[in-house]
Amino acid sequence: MGIHTYFQSLTDLERIIRCPGKFKFQEHSVSAHSWKVVQYAKTLADIEESNGVVVNWKKLYEITSSHDYGEIFIGDIKTPVKHYSLELRAMLQQVEEGMVEHFIEDHIPEDFKHIFRRQLREGKDDTVEGQILEVADKMDQIYEAFAELQRGNTEKEFIVMYRTALIKIKEIKLHCVAYFLENILPDLVSEGSRSPIDIAKITNEALAS
Repeated sequence: MGIHTYFQSLTDLERIIRCPGKFKFQEHSVSAHSWKVVQYAKTLADIEESNGVVVNWKKLYEITSSHDYGEIFIGDIKTPVKHYSLELRAMLQQVEEGMVEHFIEDHIPEDFKHIFRRQLREGKDDTVEGQILEVADKMDQIYEAFAELQRGNTEKEFIVMYRTALIKIKEIKLHCVAYFLENILPDLVSEGSRSPIDIAKITNEALAS
């Protein structure tokens, strides 16, 4: 009981593999994904600040480091499935949030319940921090999919993952998105030029959609 249970539960995130059921050259756990999202978000937030945007760093670290904690209870559900319809996405989010709330009620001391509710909530919203989380989360999807495509993995799942993540990112109006598209993405595409899969074509089609 108590916060010990929460700390102990974090190990479960190491055992949950992203994009289950598909051949992958390299497996990625939810725990590793969360760590990378924090790293992306730090740099994205620095870019925002360099353009005069005020960033709430405490909120940013809380929501990026804990954004997938609920997957302990429901596992990693593939993006195309999760976003098949708004109704399905809302139902999955309701289940996940309900199980997180149940965990907090059962295991977290009363004095800390409000803190855990704030930290483990769905962090993607219209705030700067929420949008940075969205971009960082989708960036990791791009890099995970890119690594598979670069090695010649022909699973269509990774083309869909790469394309949908890039489309989502380009729709977000942040300085860091413009920087990513203009300065980082071209390097990524250039690196993938020797891949048997035409990553440049997939990228251009996504940006033009």
